[in-house]
Amino acid sequence: MRQPIVAGVTVQEQVVIGVPAKSVRSVDVYDFRRPTTLAREHSRVLELAFETFARQWGTQLTAKVRVVSQVTCEQVLMVTYDEYASSLPSSTAMVLCRLESFAAKAVLQLPISTALGWISYMLGGHGGVPETDRKFTHVEQALVRRIMDDALEDLRYSLGTLLVSPIKVDTFQYNSQFAQAAATTDLMIVATFEIRIGEWASEATVAIPAEALLPQMGDSNPTATAAGARGLMEAQLSWAPVELALRLATTTVKPNAVLNLAVGDVLSIPHSQHKPLELAIDGQLMGHAAVGANGARLACVVVSTES
Repeated sequence: MRQPIVAGVTVQEQVVIGVPAKSVRSVDVYDFRRPTTLAREHSRVLELAFETFARQWGTQLTAKVRVVSQVTCEQVLMVTYDEYASSLPSSTAMVLCRLESFAAKAVLQLPISTALGWISYMLGGHGGVPETDRKFTHVEQALVRRIMDDALEDLRYSLGTLLVSPIKVDTFQYNSQFAQAAATTDLMIVATFEIRIGEWASEATVAIPAEALLPQMGDSNPTATAAGARGLMEAQLSWAPVELALRLATTTVKPNAVLNLAVGDVLSIPHSQHKPLELAIDGQLMGHAAVGANGARLACVVVSTES
């Protein structure tokens, strides 16, 4: 099965031996007023920042749980909050983080069993916690909050000037469908991480409102205002190459005269011997010029111009 994508249309071709190929075409609606893809320049900057955060977070987890830990950034995307929440397990640990001056909140999400495994390591256990959907106890929540506080410090350091608003842990949620971190249509920058502690590996995500990061990144495709459009167009056209022709006055002939032309035929041109030649650009008369010379090359002297 192959899925080529052309101009927003996904075509799926299923080939079965002895059966002709069938194509199923689905079209996704794209809102150009709210693009949900990152510009290449923005994507690379964010990837570098989150890779730095992954290294810092891995070092911090190693110090906290006293087991060699590694965090790897897998991908960075921009999606709506509704799409992000729908991609998460229904039962998971979501740490909602408050951003100053923004109604939407950032999210640091990870499996509940992963967080409980951290706590087990911190308290001297082996870290092997089975899958569970229960909420954190008060003690467990306090320990997880300490780890998240340190992680947010690493996140602020890694993003640098991209994140200008202070970020702090706000509340814990355990159901991705009921956690109201942002409006469903709000765009979020979502980074996916693989966390490996000892022999245990799990996936975590960090989601930050796009409005908190993108303004500091500048425009990927800056545009000029319409007020100076005429001046910009004239400046561009003044450097555009054009073909300049020096020609005799034109005459009108019938098609049969053209088709029967032969070597030696004489055509009468309505151009006086002493009249300057026409100076034309792309067939448009621009003035008149007399034939002359410039060293070993032919030249012309402009004698008049047309308005």
